[in-house]
Amino acid sequence: MRSMVHLPRSQSPIDTDPEDLWFLPADEPFSPADIPLPRASTESLFPTAAWRAAEGAVAADLAALTFDFGRLEERLRNLGPGARQRLALQEVAGLGWWTGDRLAIDRLVLWLSQQIGATGTDAEGLLRAGWAVRRLTSGPAPTTPATMANLLGRPETSAGSDQIAETCDVLDRLAGLHPVTRGAALFQLWRLDDGGGAQDVEAVVLATRLAGSIAGPQAFLPQALSGPAGLAVQGNPDRRLGGWVSGAHQSVLAALLHLDRLTRWQTRASAATADLSGRTPPQLLRLLTDWPAVSAAMAETSTGASRAAIQRNLDLLTARGLTRELTGQGRYRLWTAAL
Repeated sequence: MRSMVHLPRSQSPIDTDPEDLWFLPADEPFSPADIPLPRASTESLFPTAAWRAAEGAVAADLAALTFDFGRLEERLRNLGPGARQRLALQEVAGLGWWTGDRLAIDRLVLWLSQQIGATGTDAEGLLRAGWAVRRLTSGPAPTTPATMANLLGRPETSAGSDQIAETCDVLDRLAGLHPVTRGAALFQLWRLDDGGGAQDVEAVVLATRLAGSIAGPQAFLPQALSGPAGLAVQGNPDRRLGGWVSGAHQSVLAALLHLDRLTRWQTRASAATADLSGRTPPQLLRLLTDWPAVSAAMAETSTGASRAAIQRNLDLLTARGLTRELTGQGRYRLWTAAL
């Protein structure tokens, strides 16, 4: 019987040094490109190049908008800080037709001035609206992660800090573009997560404050004063930016017309009350300029006059055609300037 020859353990094929396997091809570095499968596009999820091209297509419209927005800011400076608050209240009331809140401006005034009216299903809408008015009229322009977090009222280490950082990274890639263009891009970026009504309101506030920064850190570019059509545009960046610019321009023109009417009312009111003595009438006229609606309680707090004096002067202004009552009810009555 043939005897079997056993290999030493050190010479077993399993234990052979890989370098001795001369008959195998040499190893090559692995590359994902070697996998014969479809590959995802490496293009950014936000097409910054397309937004740059879109700005070139609306250059003339941007110039016209910027000119009229400068006129608006000049009127606001002449009328005082209350005029900006007045426009912010009207902007948020118009915004409600896009978000679905649809809050009348008298309800916004009552909520902001006296914390009255937040009942039932409208409570969340009033809270959002009040937040929007305050952020449109105060706080820094959202040009950096820190200022964006500050405007939103969030700590930089909060749960939304990643969203802020990612959004600002894209805005950095759009550096050099017009603030209105960057505002439109910010509006689209902030809504990518589709977070609902609260996120939509945040998107508008952030975008209009960034777009308005061309006129100063406290300015906002109105977008809903003539209707929220510019916010609802869908499609490619050309359509979105074109709709944003058109909507903003219509809102700016609406604001200019409103402030012209307000200025004419001030002139008429001053002449019509020249025969009245005391501090209450001019204080009421100032309050009616700053707010689109005024209650007796608001006027009492603002002027320091008694409720009886406030009521007497409001009735006198109404009799002279300078004010009109909005609610038609006995409680929580509101007056507005008869522009």
